[in-house]
This record gives sequence, structure tokens and C-alpha cells, in this order.
Amino acid sequence: MRRPLLLLTLFLSVTVFAQKRKAAAEPDADSALFSRLKFRLAGPFRGGRVAAVAGSTRQKNTFYFGAVGGGVWKTSDGGSNWKNVSDKYFGGSIGAVAVAPSDDNVLYAGEGENTLRGNESEGLNGIWRSDDAGRTWKNCGLKDARHISRILVHPRDPNTAWAAVIGHSFGPNDTRGVYQTTDGGKTWKRQLFVNSSTGAAELAMEPGNPSVLYAGMWRVQRTPWSMESGGTGSGLWRSTDGGATWTNLSARKGLPKGVWGIVGVAVAATNPDKIYALVENEKGGLFVSNDAGETWTLTSSDNNIRQRAWYYSKVFVDPKNENTVYAPNVNFMRSRDGGKTFQSIPVGHGDCHDVWIDPEDGARMILGDDGGAEVSFDGGGNWSTLRNQPTAQIYRVSTDNSFPYRILGAQQDNSTIRLRSRGRGRGGITDSDWEPTAGAESGYVVADPLNPDIVYGGNYGGYLSRLDHRTGENRAVSPWPDNPIGAGADVQKYRFQWNFPIFFSPHNPKRLYCAANVLFATEDEGATWKQLSPDLTTNDKSKQGPSGGPITKDNTSVEYYCTIFTALESPYEKDLLWTGSDDGVISVSRDGGATWANVTPAGLPKWMLWNCVEADPFQKGAAYFVGTRYKLDDFTPYIYKTEDYGKSWKLLTSGIPPLHFTRCLRADPKVPGLLYAGTEYGLYLSRNGGQTWRPFQLNLPETPVTDMTIKDNDLIVATQGRSFYVLDDLGPLQQWTPATARKRLQVFTPAPAYRLAGSGNASFTTTPRNAGANPPGAIVVPFWVSGLADSSSVRAVVLDKDHKEIRSFSSHATEDARKIDIADGFNRFAWNALYPESERIEGMILWNGVPGGILAPPGQYYVRIVVDRDSAEVPATILPDPNYKATVADYAAQFAFLKMVQDKFNETQKALKDIRALRSRIDAFLELQGKSVPKEVKEAADTVQKRLQRIEETLYQTKARSGQDVLNYPIRLNDKLSGLFDVANSGNFAPSRQVQEVYRELAVQIDAELARLRLVQDVDVKRLNEIIREKALPVIGVR
Repeated sequence: MRRPLLLLTLFLSVTVFAQKRKAAAEPDADSALFSRLKFRLAGPFRGGRVAAVAGSTRQKNTFYFGAVGGGVWKTSDGGSNWKNVSDKYFGGSIGAVAVAPSDDNVLYAGEGENTLRGNESEGLNGIWRSDDAGRTWKNCGLKDARHISRILVHPRDPNTAWAAVIGHSFGPNDTRGVYQTTDGGKTWKRQLFVNSSTGAAELAMEPGNPSVLYAGMWRVQRTPWSMESGGTGSGLWRSTDGGATWTNLSARKGLPKGVWGIVGVAVAATNPDKIYALVENEKGGLFVSNDAGETWTLTSSDNNIRQRAWYYSKVFVDPKNENTVYAPNVNFMRSRDGGKTFQSIPVGHGDCHDVWIDPEDGARMILGDDGGAEVSFDGGGNWSTLRNQPTAQIYRVSTDNSFPYRILGAQQDNSTIRLRSRGRGRGGITDSDWEPTAGAESGYVVADPLNPDIVYGGNYGGYLSRLDHRTGENRAVSPWPDNPIGAGADVQKYRFQWNFPIFFSPHNPKRLYCAANVLFATEDEGATWKQLSPDLTTNDKSKQGPSGGPITKDNTSVEYYCTIFTALESPYEKDLLWTGSDDGVISVSRDGGATWANVTPAGLPKWMLWNCVEADPFQKGAAYFVGTRYKLDDFTPYIYKTEDYGKSWKLLTSGIPPLHFTRCLRADPKVPGLLYAGTEYGLYLSRNGGQTWRPFQLNLPETPVTDMTIKDNDLIVATQGRSFYVLDDLGPLQQWTPATARKRLQVFTPAPAYRLAGSGNASFTTTPRNAGANPPGAIVVPFWVSGLADSSSVRAVVLDKDHKEIRSFSSHATEDARKIDIADGFNRFAWNALYPESERIEGMILWNGVPGGILAPPGQYYVRIVVDRDSAEVPATILPDPNYKATVADYAAQFAFLKMVQDKFNETQKALKDIRALRSRIDAFLELQGKSVPKEVKEAADTVQKRLQRIEETLYQTKARSGQDVLNYPIRLNDKLSGLFDVANSGNFAPSRQVQEVYRELAVQIDAELARLRLVQDVDVKRLNEIIREKALPVIGVR
């Protein structure tokens, strides 16, 4: 009912500037100097792909999952809420999570997802271990494993564990197979190795007996144009001595002949001789053995459990029922008859990958799928929500021209998203602040520059749609709507990649581009398209055949090759078009697409995928191309720049680690040479045009940075596993120079702020659970300070346009709301644009509450930072919210009226304090005198008390002792005044006539009571004191 207290937010940095001040060398961008520049998680809180899950058998509400690109997460309340527990140690893609059965404080996590789809992410750090349930971690080696599919822990010894390692998915390597540690991860011994192209896809243990292990070995390799699942090396293996020796079971009676692909395997706890194996094979399916793998029977060839085998092919058995079998696939499939027939269990998403079932309770489980992790306590009858995991995998990011701007992107295996960059007043960016938009899971998403409610979005298969959010009308506008699903690229007229480019012209807002192997444009919202280019790729037919095999084909266009993968029209030069293909070709047109030139850098490594192009804002003919060859097992970063329309190029990657392959780059629009680069494992910054790079991770979790954009001087980051992040206001980075470090104090010019509804309310700046964070307070002033001593005094003073003080905050303040905590280095002071709040009285019950601080109207303000004897002042501007029609005069009138109401309320409250203080002094006087008090004094005192009581009861409802007592006892004048404040404070309007009339009436009544109070103070109390003096007693103070 009431706006709460002013909330001041102060952002500070704790920095250690180790360089000599006279050197003025630029510090590392990720050093403590910039450590308090903070990204904020914008959301959405909707889960992304999970292929690794685990649970504690002792703590029944505790579960874990490993996100693809998102690190390790933990819930302690059965999936109602999740917390990342790997940040600050590691992150990125997780393929395996395990809890030690004998000590649930011991966890193991393996990097690199086990679902090797086209946008997979590999791990660089192998295996991690925690001894305190995820609070801290240490690395355990196997760093070249890249993809770890399963970790099993000895049932009685937490230091003994086995790891199933797939290895590199894009090329051969020898860190593959089954490994064992007996010293808690300090050392690992390879126990099973087949060949350099075959890894362990699955590992199963006979429950309770670590001597018996089964391994599913998988020959797998991806290239940019194919996915090969199966071949020499794939098979099923068994060990009966804890992995010391292994036997290949693949030729056992009943198992299929010919080429094998991926293999899933599980052992029945109630009958350890009963083994289930899910085999990818031309005649594959689910096989069962009742003699520990010696002979087998095909129980099901149901395609619902074997479709897209390389992406699924896992099997699990109920711990208490050997005939209850689970086979996660597109649907979560369950059999109750030993695998003969399967039925689908409804779940929160689909594309199911991993299941952990409590060995003591088959009804308690956690499922990992493409929508996140979900927990069930009733065998799959009910599941926890997926809307509490900010692990979305986002392909690309754009923004619209609404205010505040929205962030748009497509989430892997989910819908597209348009999300407000600032929530609508509930403390954060909640579910109601985002919605699906045009297109589908894999596409670019762009909003009409002239109408943000019209959005275009793509998807695989060349699908492109136009959605009008005002009407809900969705129209397919693909340039060539011939659905290619299931066929290779070689038979398509146009080759549209899974993630084909879509973008608007910055010079003609009616022109929309999209790209296949050629570039298209439309100026009539997709009704007709014009082909602007020839084939701008190598058009290598040998790399356009159907993907998949040698057993199962998989044609979704992920592996469509020889396509345009990135393109743009330069915002700075009309008709200058750039394209980059996934097979290494860079093309340029300087006449709007009429003619084209191949300007691919000489000596470029073959089959480069150009993932991003960025025009330089300050040099004509200059552009940056970001490439990668990670799908060829080359993780080298590649950033090329041309300054002459592609005639010459230079490689600019110094400072980026050799395995941090590059994905995107954005050039700062205000500072020449200031660049931001996103890689698979983090963010980098350059201040010299890319000649050298420095880490710029700040608080951004370790996650693939898939794309970035700059809007309203904010840096928006799309991630593959942690949703969207925003770095608000690049101003400090743009204004900071090495010379700053030599200064005692420098205050940077803050970005203009907007007077937004709710921005001054404490509840709107405290982010609720499972919601994205809003930007900080209205005016955020960055500043640098050095040379602080323990005795130093720091003040921040906010002034109005006439330099009259509004608020002040100090490092020595005793009130938390006014205290600031500053350290040497970079700091941020944020004022939420609220004037001081109204007068409070402890314990007072008001139906309408105490009026909060008044939100500052649009206009000019100043912020002064004072450090001991040094001070600096900068102007700060508050602009009106462009969504409202209020004029400057309206804001001024509203502010003046609210100030008048607040002043009258404060006057009333101070009068009530005076009344209570005076009554208290009289009571104390009478109590001190006791029964000896003279009659005349007692009568005079009683008269004063009664008059004070009547005034108090007119100003305030003194009978109220709890919040709703006023429903029984009518509110009084101060409460009515507070309610009127609320009315006048709603919206952005000058006060209405009736509001002013009510105020005048209330003010007249209040003034009358205040006049009576003054009369009591000046006459009645004076008379009382005269009587007291006559009796030679101590007088009573009036105020």
C-alpha cells in the first residue's frame, strides 16, 4: 500500500593498484581496477540443455545438474530453487556429475557435454572435485578429455572413481576411454582404450559391486558438414575386476552384427545378471541379457527409443523393479514389462538425456533435458518447474527501439524471446517481462526499426516469420519456403544454415536482409524477395551431402555447409555490404549488392567459419571478421581486420589464449580502438584496435559468449548456457585512461538517467528470486579515488539545479541508508532519484503508510564527490520517460504539490512527536511527585493532558494497535494526508483540481489542530508551570 523507504545503492570497487603511479601503464581490464564493473543477469530464467544429473541419497531435497554451457547447479529444496555452485572455479559445458554414495559431501564434475550436437561446447579443464557439497572445488586433471560422459564413484570409497571419456569430438586424440582414480582425482589411470577415434559414451556399475563395470564405447566424429556416429571401435565392454581388464561383449549371441554406433547400458539392482543395452545399429534397439552379458535378446526396436540415436541412447533401470526401464529420448519413455513396450511420461520439456534415480527410492528422480533439470518425487507423475534456471542457450542477440529497449534472441530447443531490459516494477525482470516472439529455436531475431512490435525471426530449414505483437498475427515470409528437413544440402536450391543471418539495413528501415548461400533483400515485409548476390561460398559439392551415418542420417540443416554465416550492411557507409561464409569466403559489395568481390585473406586456413562481422565506426572501409575452426578441432582464435575494403588483412589475437576460440566482436561506438571480443570461454577487451587483448570477464560466469550488441551505451551479451547478461553504461570504460590512475580523484560523467515509474521504490531495486536484475538506481556516478587512509572522509552530495543540497551520504554516516563504503580504485555511486523520505514515528500504524521520498522530476542535477580536502562535481541529467505524455510543467507541478503534501505531513508528524514528548514529561513529573503533588498542580496538568490527547487523537488514530485496526477505528488526518500523497503520486500528472481541494480541506483541519497545540504550549503549559513554580517544584519543558 505504501512506497517503502529510500534505497540507496552504492557500487564500489575494492581495488589494488599494484603498478607504480608514475608508470601510468594500463592495467589488465579484468584486474581489480575494474572489478566492480558488474554485469547483471537479465534472464530469462528458463532452463537450457542438461545432460548430467545427480542426487544425494541422504539429503532428500538435494540434487545437482550440469548445464551445457552453464556450469554445475544445486537445489536444496527439491527443485524449487537452484544455485550455481561452480562459478569462480569453473563453468561452461558439463557432461557428468556424481555424488559419492558413501559421503554426499564429495562431488565430481566432468567438463564437456555428452550430447554432441552441432552447437556443442567442449570443456578444457577435465574433472573437478568438491569435498563440501559444492562450496569449493579443486581440479583433478584429464584436461584433454574435452567430453566426459559419465563419472561413477565407488559405493564405499569416495576417493575411487571411474570416468567415461569421449575425447575430442572434432578430431582424433588419445585421451579417450575409461579412466580410474584411487586417490580422489590426483592421478588417473586409463583402463580401457580402443582407438583414437573411439571414446566411452556410457559407463555402468553393478549396484553395490564396483568390480563389475560395463562400458559403451562410441566411435564418433563431427566436422562442420557432417556427424558420424558409429564405426570401428564402437561396442559394449565388461570388466569384472574394477576395470583392470575388459572383455568385448559386442559379438555375443543375440547382439546385432555389422556397424555399431552409440551404446547405452544399465544393470538391474535387484538382479545384477540382468543387463539392458540400447544399441545404435541398422537392426538395433533395446537388448536384454539375463546372464551378465553372455547372451542377449532384442526386446524392443521401437523407434521412439532409438530415433536420433547419437543424441540420446541411454537406458536406466528402477532400483527396486528389474522390469521397469527408462529410455530418455525425444519423449521420456518408460517400460514396465522389461523393455517390451514403452509409454511416454509427460515431462516439462522434451529431448531427454539423463536420469538419476535414487537407489533407495525409485519414485525419487531428476531428469535432464533440453529444457533444463526437473525433479520428481512420485515416479514422474509430477515435476518441478524449469522456469527457475537461467541457463538458456542463446544463439544471437539484438535489441529493439522500444523504451526501455527489449533484448531479442532464440533459445536452443525452445522459443525465441523478447525480454525487457528493465522489469516493469516488481523488483526485477520476471516471467511477465518476456514472451516468445517470431521465429523459433535456432534463428536470428530482429525487430522492425520503426515499429518494435513487429518482429522477424528465423529457424532451421530457411524458415522466416513476421509476428505483429499488437494483433498476434504470425506470417511466414521465407524467401524460399521449400522445407529441406531430412535431405542433404546438395539437393537444395538455396542452402540456409541452421542459424542463417537476418538483419535490417541501417540506412533504409524498410529493407530486410537474410542470407542462404546467397544474399536476399525485401522492402515489402517479406511479400517479395530479391536475390542480391551470386553464391558467395566455395560451393564445394563434396561437403553438401546428407549428414549422419554410417547408420543414422540426421539432416536438420545444422551441418548444411557452404552457406553465408554472417553478414551486415555497414551502419557508417551506405550500400557497403559484407558477408562471411562458413567455408571461409569473405565477400564485399560497395554498391548495394550489384557487384561483389571475393576478398578472403590470403593464406587463410581452410574451411574457416566466419561467425561475426563488425564495421569499424571510425574508419571508412574498415571491418573486423571473427572466425573459428573449432569444428575442425582447431581452437585457435581468429580475428582479422581490413582497413581497405578487404584488399589487405591483419590478424589481431595477441593476448587471447590459444584455445579460446573466437565467436564475436563489437566495436565501441564512442571510442576509437575500444573493442570487445567474445570467445568460447570468456570475454576480452582491447583499447588499441585489437593489437593486444586483455581478459574482461569481470563477474560474467565462464560460459560461451555467442554474440554481443551495444544499445544505449549498454553492452548486451548472449551466452550459450547462462541466458542474457548486460553491462550497464560503458561510460566508465570509455572515459577511463591510464592517466586516471595517477589522480587522487576523478569523477566521470554519468549517463543520462530516466524518471521511470518505480525506480525510486526499494522493492523495485531488490531483485526477487528467480528473476533477472534491473539496472541500478537512476543516476549512477562512476569515480576513481586513490590514496585513502583509514581516517579519510568521503562524501557524496546530490544537488538540484540551483546547487541546493538534496541528499548527502558519507563514509562516516551512522544510518545504513546514508552510509557509503569506498575503497581505493574504481567506484560507483548510485542515487535512486529520491528526495528524503517523510517523517516516521516508531510503532505508528498508518493504513496508507508513511509517504516515501519524492521522485526527482526531470531536469538538471549535480553530484559532488568529496574525498578529504579534494572534491569534484559533475552534472547529471534526469530525462522524462518517453512512454508518457507528461510535460515538464506537469512533472514540476506534481513535484511541487507532493512536496507541499509531504511538508504538511512532516509538520503533522513533528507535532505528534511534540505532543507525545510533552505528555511524557508531564507524566514523568506527576510520577516523580507521587501522592504529594499539590491538587492545583494535578488539576492543571490533567487539563493540559486532556487537551493534548484530543489534538493527538484528531491528528492520528491512537486506538490502532495492528495493521487492520483502522477498519474498526477510522483513520485520522495524518493518515488521510498520506493517502492523498499516494493519489497525487500515481502516474505522471499535475495534481487534479479535486486532489488540490482535498488537500486544502485537510490542511485547514490540520492547521487548526496545530494552532490548538501552540495555544496549549504557549498558554496552558505556561499556566501549569506558573502553578508549579508557586509550589517551588521543577517546571516542565514545553519543547
